[in-house]
Amino acid sequence: MKMILVIISFLFTGFCLQGQSEQEILPPNYIYTIDFEGSSGQTGNPVLRQGEKLKLSFDDIIGDEADYYYTIEHYNYDWTPSKLSKSEYMEGFDDVRIFNYKNSYNTLQGYSHYELEFPNSDTRGLKVSGNYMLKIFNSEKEAVFSRKFMVYEPLAKVSVNIRRSRALEFISEKQVINFSVDSPDLILKNPDETVNVLLMQNQNLKTAIKNIKPQYSIGNELIYRYDQETAFFGGNEYLQFDNKDLRASTVDINYIELNDLYHHHLFPDRARANEPYTYQPDINGGFVVRSLQGREPETEAEYSWVHFKLRNYSQLDGGEIHIYGGFNNFQIDETTRLRFNEETEMYEGARLFKQGFYNYKYVLKNQDGSIDEGFFSGNFDETENDYQVLVYYRSPGARYDRLIGIGSASSTNITN
Repeated sequence: MKMILVIISFLFTGFCLQGQSEQEILPPNYIYTIDFEGSSGQTGNPVLRQGEKLKLSFDDIIGDEADYYYTIEHYNYDWTPSKLSKSEYMEGFDDVRIFNYKNSYNTLQGYSHYELEFPNSDTRGLKVSGNYMLKIFNSEKEAVFSRKFMVYEPLAKVSVNIRRSRALEFISEKQVINFSVDSPDLILKNPDETVNVLLMQNQNLKTAIKNIKPQYSIGNELIYRYDQETAFFGGNEYLQFDNKDLRASTVDINYIELNDLYHHHLFPDRARANEPYTYQPDINGGFVVRSLQGREPETEAEYSWVHFKLRNYSQLDGGEIHIYGGFNNFQIDETTRLRFNEETEMYEGARLFKQGFYNYKYVLKNQDGSIDEGFFSGNFDETENDYQVLVYYRSPGARYDRLIGIGSASSTNITN
C-alpha cells in the first residue's frame, strides 16, 4: 500500500510539473545590459513576424571570454511546453556556442560583450508561430538566463481602441482596451475554446492580461468590448537619466564622483501620486546604450554606479521600494531596492548601469510579493502608453497554439 501511494505521488508531481507555466530564468549578478529586440527596435519580450530577425546582446562583467550557448524552445499560449519536437518548429539546429563576442576597450570596468542574431547559418528559421523562449547556458550546461519572445503569422486583422473606464471610480486612472479580431481567410471554430488573447502594456509580459473570451461575434469577427476585464492602470510617465557623457552633470545628474568606477548621483525624486499629471516624453520604460566617449558603445561604453534618492512620506506597511523598468526586463531584486537613510531622510540605492539613456520609475513591492506601480507615480488616464493585443488560435485536434495576429495602439488616442 505504501509503495502504491509513493507511485501515485510521483506521477501526480510529474503531471503538475508538466502543466506548470515556464518562468524566465533571471540573470546572475555578473550579466548586465541584456538587449533583446526584433525589427521594431523595442527591447524586452519582442513580438516579430515569421522570417524577421531577432537580436540578443549582453555583457559579462567578469570579462573572461566565457563560452555561452543558446537553445530555443516552443511553448503553448499559457507558457507550458508544447508537444512539438524541435524538428517540427525549427529549421536547422540550436545548442550552439555564441561566437560573436568582443572585449571592452579602454573602460574602467572590463567586460565581454556578446551578440547573437537569428536566423543564422545554424538556426535558419522558425517554422511555426507561437511562444518561444531563448535560453543561454554556460560551458557547464548550467542555465544562465532566458528571455521570452513571440512569433506571429499575419492571418487575422486585430483592430484596437483605447478608452477611458466606464466605472466612475477609475475614469481618471485606468485605460481600457477594446478590440476586435477579423480573420476572413481562417474560420475560427468554437472561439470560446480555441481562441486566446494576451493584452500587453509597454512590452511588459509580467503585467499582461490573459484568458479573455470574446463577448460576441459578427460573422467571422470576434468582438471584445469589456470594461474592467481589459483595463490597465494608466500609471505615469517614466522618469529618466542620460549618462552618455561620463564627466558632465545634466538636468538629471546632480554630481559625479570617480572612485574605482564613475558614480552618477541623480537629483532626488519625489512621490508624484498626489500631484497633477504632467506630460513628459518617455520611451515607456525602455533604454538605449550610447556614449560620447567612443564610436562603438557596445564595447567602449563605460559602466557606472547610478545613485537614486526618493523622498517619500507615505506609510509602506512593510513594503519595499524598488526602481523598475526595461533595463532588466521589469524585474525587481536586491540590486533595484532602495533603503531608508536616516541622515538624509530619503530612500537611497545604487545600481550598475552601462552608459546610455534609461527610463525608470519607483514601485512598491508589497509583503505578498505583488507590485504596485502607481503607489509613488500615481495613475492617470492621460498617460501615454503603448498596447499590444496578441491573438492565439488552436484549431480542433491541433498540437500547438498559433499566434495568428497582433494589433497595437497608443493611449494618446484615448476616447471616452
